[in-house]
Amino acid sequence: MPLTIPFTALPGSPEEFRAQALHWAAQFACCAYYESNALPYPGGAFERLLAVAADAPAGPATLPELEAWLTEASPAAPRCGLLTYDLKNEIEALHSRHFDGLAWPPLHFFVPQTWLRWQAEAVEIHGDTVGILDAILALPLPAAAGPQVSTMRPRLPKAEYLAAVAAVREDILDGEVYELNLCQEFYAENVALEPVSTFLQLNAASPMPFAGFYKWQDRFLLCASPERFVRRTGRQLVSQPIKGTIGRGATPDDDARQRQQLLNDEKERAENLMIVDLVRNDLARVAETGTVQVPELFGLYPFRHVWQMISTVQARLRPALGLVDVLRATFPMGSMTGAPKIRALQLIEHYEQTRRGLYSGSIGYVLPNGDFDFNVVIRSLQYRAGTGYLSFQVGSAITYDSVPEREYEECLLKARAMLDVLGAVVAE
Repeated sequence: MPLTIPFTALPGSPEEFRAQALHWAAQFACCAYYESNALPYPGGAFERLLAVAADAPAGPATLPELEAWLTEASPAAPRCGLLTYDLKNEIEALHSRHFDGLAWPPLHFFVPQTWLRWQAEAVEIHGDTVGILDAILALPLPAAAGPQVSTMRPRLPKAEYLAAVAAVREDILDGEVYELNLCQEFYAENVALEPVSTFLQLNAASPMPFAGFYKWQDRFLLCASPERFVRRTGRQLVSQPIKGTIGRGATPDDDARQRQQLLNDEKERAENLMIVDLVRNDLARVAETGTVQVPELFGLYPFRHVWQMISTVQARLRPALGLVDVLRATFPMGSMTGAPKIRALQLIEHYEQTRRGLYSGSIGYVLPNGDFDFNVVIRSLQYRAGTGYLSFQVGSAITYDSVPEREYEECLLKARAMLDVLGAVVAE
């Protein structure tokens, strides 16, 4: 039976307890935290869940191993895990030879020994519960101190990024792709960063419905994602690609004009529609015939810094199929690749200069009944404590109508919250 603690029984606020719990969890070899920020989202957001394991076992390293591992008996515990973008190399005949400063495994999952689930008025402690509440409450919160990072350097200098956008436009004109998600990395070296405090600052500055914190060995993901990759509830699959971004207005009238501008932007609508078609095709590979639907197209949703255009695609999963079947059909997500997907993946490798790692990958959880929920890792910091390597990546969808300077500006808009939290500027 779980240990249930009403929020009224905690000595501090629920927010303070969550911060203490995350600091406590980050002491473990494996830690996964999923945060909805209580934000409304079509179909609901992440479940608020914190899971830890005292060691970091090798676990499944390939999709066949993951499929077998998920069938092993674990009647109560969720399975928590990550999927890096480079898992594509197992799904398709692809490769990655670029620089990699993080060295995440292609995938990692673990069974927690203790996990916390937040309910409306209480928090539940599951698994090993003895002494856990006392250990969390005894942990003093460190004094707030922002990371000291003055400059993030581009792996792809601005001039080269602009040239790459121009080259992608030529590829589109030549019929290679219809759309390509081109990303770039900004990085700093020899950084001393306190991951939990930095994540909490990022989450406060940019609260998102699919936020998360993941630790594996000395690697950390600090994620402020607005996007769902795929969720299963019973046999219903839902994917919600984001394509279309514009900054928020400074006044209510300005904000309304920004929203309307995004809604009427033909380029952004075309980007969104192409990815919706790609997602429909991906889900059809595992769906019952005739069940793929688009209940919402071009939905506009406000976040603290940006408006986003979000569409919802759903389908009914065929019997006897599970997470690995869905991944083979849909990963990497179309919103972070382009269309057609395989050629887009090849061109991404050609134009980008660093491995994406967990960026464009996913973190999520699989519940004991087989339901799962996974996000799209964007608006995220990646950090390797052992080397001090700090990285974030941003990107935009390139179509023939793209203007290189505007695409670069969109990248910096998406980086705004991360740069503010780091107190850093981009070196151009």
